[in-house]
Amino acid sequence: MTKPTGTDPRRTLTLRDVSEASGVSEMTVSRVLRNRGDVSATTRERVLQAARTLGYVPNKIAGALASQRVNLVGVIIPSLSNMVFPEVMTGISEILDNTGLQPVVGVTNYLPAREEAVLYEMLSWRPSGVILAGLEHTAAARAMLAQAGIPIVEIMDIDGPVVDSAVGISHRRAGRQMAEAIVASGYTKIAFMGTQMPNDFRAKKRLEGFEEALKRAGMALVDREFYDGGSALLKGREMTAAVLRRSPDVDFLYYSNDMIGAGGLLYCLDQGIDVPGKVGLAGFNGVELLDGLPRRLATMDACRLEIGRRAAQIIAGRNEHHDLGPETVELFPTLQPGDTIRQR
Repeated sequence: MTKPTGTDPRRTLTLRDVSEASGVSEMTVSRVLRNRGDVSATTRERVLQAARTLGYVPNKIAGALASQRVNLVGVIIPSLSNMVFPEVMTGISEILDNTGLQPVVGVTNYLPAREEAVLYEMLSWRPSGVILAGLEHTAAARAMLAQAGIPIVEIMDIDGPVVDSAVGISHRRAGRQMAEAIVASGYTKIAFMGTQMPNDFRAKKRLEGFEEALKRAGMALVDREFYDGGSALLKGREMTAAVLRRSPDVDFLYYSNDMIGAGGLLYCLDQGIDVPGKVGLAGFNGVELLDGLPRRLATMDACRLEIGRRAAQIIAGRNEHHDLGPETVELFPTLQPGDTIRQR
């Protein structure tokens, strides 16, 4: 393999540089780098080795001018600090790794206007698909999604109208199932703790389902506490302390997520409160953090890894087989009673 001489290190490398370094034609180099055409394994390896040695990166934008698409999949999520979404990303990456499609991530911080801006920038690159969390969007964002002309997959939720495809769970059903399990275990004075929820629509739907099931049982929440900010252990401790001071007869604490639930559990254990005898607790998401707690917090697995996988499969499948249509995939979370709901 020869190496081109006299190359300005600031100059962008071209197919010709790889051609000269590998000793094959530019057309053959193009076929290898696009994974197209009949090229021998020996020649393919020679070209790839030359590209690696030179540090050559193909210009995907130039190559996409004819197709008006780049091999990117926009993934728009509310948060990177929330432990749920990294696992969703793992599922997406597992599937896309073998397709030639590459995920690119945007974060909205649960702000609809921010989602609209991120979506605008993503779509301006003409990606091969978009995966985004939730079903609630601004009117402008929904219009952009409807006119994008590419596979769109809304994830995490199926309780509402879908733009194209969706993969998720029914959060209202999850809330109802948790309430039914708590009532069946004999708890009667139940409080809820969670984030301020104007934009955390999925937590809001769980609470709605939870209260529906309590109402059917002739009960209602006796207290509730909300907070702004991330899903932090400290917030869980603080809210739990506030609720138990204000309503000392509460016998069950339902948290909108596992992180604040774990904080609440640690507070109760520090205070010597009998869990689950005097006070039961439950969260939501089934995060791995729970494995390291002194007691196993009751929770529900949100199917996040499988949601990521199935969403990516829809995008990849519709890029390869253009006759495939939209689909809605509902997954079913499992209630894990752990050690914080008493057994009857």
